[in-house]
Amino acid sequence: MAWLLRILVYSTLALLVCCIGIVLFAVSDQPDVQLGWTMNQENIARAKKILHEGAKTKPEEIGTIELSREDLNLAANYLLNRYSKSAVDISLKDNKLKFIVTSTLPENKLGKYLNITLRLGNVEGHQLPTITKFKAGGLLLPSSLAATAIDWGIRHSSLNNYFILATRPIKAVNISAEKIVITYFSSRESLIQARNFLAYNSAAPPAPPIYRQRLAEAIARHDRKWRLSLAELLQPLFALALQRSSPDTAITENRWVIATVNDYVSKLDPDKPNDPASSHYYSVYLYKRTDLAQHFMGSAAITAAANVQMSEAAGIEKELYDAQGRSGFSFVDLTADKAGTLFGLRATASPESALTLQKAMASIKDYQAFMPDPSDMPEHMDNAAFKKRFGSTQSPEYQKLSKTIDSRVAEVPIYQMH
Repeated sequence: MAWLLRILVYSTLALLVCCIGIVLFAVSDQPDVQLGWTMNQENIARAKKILHEGAKTKPEEIGTIELSREDLNLAANYLLNRYSKSAVDISLKDNKLKFIVTSTLPENKLGKYLNITLRLGNVEGHQLPTITKFKAGGLLLPSSLAATAIDWGIRHSSLNNYFILATRPIKAVNISAEKIVITYFSSRESLIQARNFLAYNSAAPPAPPIYRQRLAEAIARHDRKWRLSLAELLQPLFALALQRSSPDTAITENRWVIATVNDYVSKLDPDKPNDPASSHYYSVYLYKRTDLAQHFMGSAAITAAANVQMSEAAGIEKELYDAQGRSGFSFVDLTADKAGTLFGLRATASPESALTLQKAMASIKDYQAFMPDPSDMPEHMDNAAFKKRFGSTQSPEYQKLSKTIDSRVAEVPIYQMH
């Protein structure tokens, strides 16, 4: 066993040295790709459409996405510039993808930019492309070593779960001279996992302690003889957000409110030590049901942290998943999902919308202010009952009921405010 331990230690040290070497050679005072490209509204809309393309395919079905060089560059640069001042140039040549990436570094003595060039290609016997060439600045490295270093870096960082969620559905990537074709398969289970992960692992900074303190105060005021209403938690926290907000900070404050309440409603670490809200946990209700509060807040959290399409798709797929012998498809739950999605959108759509929602929520009396009564909606339908009545989510019968829910949610006064 001693020799095995030594090999593992030496291998880890060698890999670490290689990673340090890659970084040192890749840092420069000159960018390999010109920075400063400003995307107009048309470019942003096109990039979002490309990134949401996969949502069109139904679960449990194989789908394909075709992307041109222009599509790839637009989507990649949109993503990169959401997190840092970076740029990428992607080209298609000899049935391979070439990436030239430049990222701006924090102030340091080594250089201003990190420059990486890599090439991906289809290797015989592999459905997914692999690294066939890798350069760190001007240093050419063996592709196998680069692949190992990149894989190690991803798996030992916060990127790992995102990487797994993004790559698991992909079954094949075909690279031609003019486009790439991605074949993928999304199961219902993976969509639900993505929903939960995106809701609870947002890249946004954690809420300041004052929100947990205000939540604890609201819980302490609750009369134990009655059910704890979701409105009892949201109202005081949005009142606090209104006090703290300016047009520049309102969206962030709303995200903190939603995340704080969602953590409590979904029982995420309710018993953390030194947490003022953990002295006693009460289940939270909407229309006498705890699951509705969880659906509402979960969808609001996804929308506030990610995007509307993911929230809506995950809500529908969750109900289809439940129809497979579990709790059954529920239009009651779907109503809470849709209401939560719209709530999250109004909370973060713009500074004006964020402030308007804060003012309205700060003075609400009960949950009817943000959630319509769904009690007359059908639910508990197993897969056979759902198919017999609706056929699929694309049928006229399903679409009619879905639009009825949309209209009912939109008629709630708080969502009509602009």
